[in-house]
Amino acid sequence: MEITYYGQSCFLFQIGEHRVLFDPFISPNELASNIDVDSIKADYILISHGHQDHVHDAERIAKNNNATIVATFEIANWFGQKGVEKTHPMNTGGKVTLPFGTVKMVNAIHSSSLPDGTYAGTAAGFVVETEDKAFYFAGDTALTYDMKLIPEQFDLDFALMPIGDNFTMDIHNALIAADFVQVDKLIGMHYDTFPYIEIDHEEVKEVAKMAGKELILMEIGESINL
Repeated sequence: MEITYYGQSCFLFQIGEHRVLFDPFISPNELASNIDVDSIKADYILISHGHQDHVHDAERIAKNNNATIVATFEIANWFGQKGVEKTHPMNTGGKVTLPFGTVKMVNAIHSSSLPDGTYAGTAAGFVVETEDKAFYFAGDTALTYDMKLIPEQFDLDFALMPIGDNFTMDIHNALIAADFVQVDKLIGMHYDTFPYIEIDHEEVKEVAKMAGKELILMEIGESINL
């Protein structure tokens, strides 16, 4: 599958003929100023929680593409009231089968409210299982023992984890989380966008290497195949 990074926690997955976008926060991000939001094509938009830096461009991209927003019941309803025609509400522990595979909503330890202050339910992560691969999108989360439940149900190929610290895990906790979910390959996210979460790239890569893990830090606009 092809993965394109748009900054913060926003990734576009090309899974067969389907395009799955996570947590679109692009247009306010100065680091992503080279990205044309209106050129992004998506069939599904998965949203982990309601904070501005995860939902800002979701309405715009959904309406541009007639895409389906997949999120907690509260977030899905909020976007429905904004005129997004296609939503799929979920809640923690639920699973849905979509054309590209199955999506399981799993626990995340983090706050969640929408930009206007509306209650957004609880924060979540996703486990996506396709014909070829399975991966874990942790969302914004602290380290939690709940992660140990994931490999009891799924055989993961890789995980996307926050490493910026302050609001989420840092690299050290993310590496423990990688052990919990039994992956050796992880893609970093939720770093550098704001001063609070700036990281030393070489340092975190070295820490991961010492732990026997492959840490991928993608450039904004870069695409890779996994």
